[in-house]
Amino acid sequence: MRYLFILVTFFFCREVMAQQPADSLYNLQQCIDIAIKNNLTVKRSELDMERSRIYWQQQRATLLPSLNGNVNHGISTGRSLDPFTNTYLNQQISYGDYGLNANLVLFNGLTIQNSIRQTSLAYQAGRMDFEQAKNDITLNVITAYLQVINNVDLLTQGNNQLTVSRQQLQRLQVLNANGAVKPSDYYDVKGQLATDQLTVINAKNGLVASKLNLLQTMNVPYSRDISLQRLNATELPALKFTQTADQVYDLAIQNLPLVKAAALRRQSAEKAVKVRQGALFPILSLNGGLATRYSSAARRSVLVDTMEVNTGSYIKTATGNQPVYAANQIYNNEKISYGSQFQNNYNTQVNLGLQVPILNGFLNRNRVALAKIDLQEQRYTEETTRIQLKQNVEQAFNNMSAAYERYQVLLEQSEAFRESFRTAEIRFNAGALTSVDYIVAKNNLDRANNNLINARYDYYIRTKILNYYTGNLVL
Repeated sequence: MRYLFILVTFFFCREVMAQQPADSLYNLQQCIDIAIKNNLTVKRSELDMERSRIYWQQQRATLLPSLNGNVNHGISTGRSLDPFTNTYLNQQISYGDYGLNANLVLFNGLTIQNSIRQTSLAYQAGRMDFEQAKNDITLNVITAYLQVINNVDLLTQGNNQLTVSRQQLQRLQVLNANGAVKPSDYYDVKGQLATDQLTVINAKNGLVASKLNLLQTMNVPYSRDISLQRLNATELPALKFTQTADQVYDLAIQNLPLVKAAALRRQSAEKAVKVRQGALFPILSLNGGLATRYSSAARRSVLVDTMEVNTGSYIKTATGNQPVYAANQIYNNEKISYGSQFQNNYNTQVNLGLQVPILNGFLNRNRVALAKIDLQEQRYTEETTRIQLKQNVEQAFNNMSAAYERYQVLLEQSEAFRESFRTAEIRFNAGALTSVDYIVAKNNLDRANNNLINARYDYYIRTKILNYYTGNLVL
């Protein structure tokens, strides 16, 4: 029992651990792969793509002839028609009909061929939608991933601020106990320590929220202990994005699955119009079949005996009149066997059919008109996609440019405030600067460092968005 309990506990713990993300180091590619695997939108898009593929395969199969077999067995009682002799009998009859029929459409206004092209284009559009869904979740994961790293840096910066304030307070505490410093300076720094502690608390909460957002995007259970591999984002802002907004838009038109899907659906709608127009033409088809039947009432006459009978006539011969005899044949109605009927009743038929649509309530013409409306709607959708893409690219490019300029300014500001704080700290430690001026200098540096961290990752994310539009989203 002890070993059984240990074994059950082991498997239970393994199942629980399998439901939780491993508390290990995750890189960006792993997070993206997990998100794509677990995202329900991506899964639904994949199902839509598979559905379109099946429709396409079904249309391709319509080029093949149709072949159907039929078997019909029955029992009839009372007065009924004998299927073998087509005469009425008043008895119980068991019967069976067997057939094999084939049909091949030779011409129907190219409806089948255009339907194959229509569903093929729809399938390709579904594939583009699937790729678009994966790209969208990839971009979301990258954004959430960078936000976590951004908050990690903010927490590190907050801890550094807290360390400086704590060291300064420890120094002032000794001086204040000896009366070597003004009490106001001591309490100002002590208040600054509390401010830095609040900053650390807020940074921790921000980090937890960003981790939660990332794991929700990945659709996995939340774990506070998850850690992420850092990206070398420090050097990226120095590399300015070199492409223009027009260049990004041109590449997006060529590479973005969303644009390709809209174009493919418009082409599919064009083929749908031709499919409807094909219904206005005659349909020429070739038909053929095999058939046989069986009936329990089927009989045939069988000769069972032959007798010579005097007909009552005489023929004059040299020896006198001789009676004339005739052969009387005796027949018996014998049931025809199942195998004989199956073989003897075998028949084949081949025909060439032509169906000409003349008047059907203008149904086909109205379907053509509706298909043209659908085509125009797809054209509007494609144009709307291009216009929206143009606007999104322009907005993303402006955001990237502003983020780059903001980062450059904050970089210079951080260097300036770092030097200002260094000199202020020296003067404050020497008693030549008030605590108010010291705290102002420290807050300026802390604020500049926090803004610099945010600006760095903001620019990084903006460049990734533009790379996404160009179809060159590199991790």
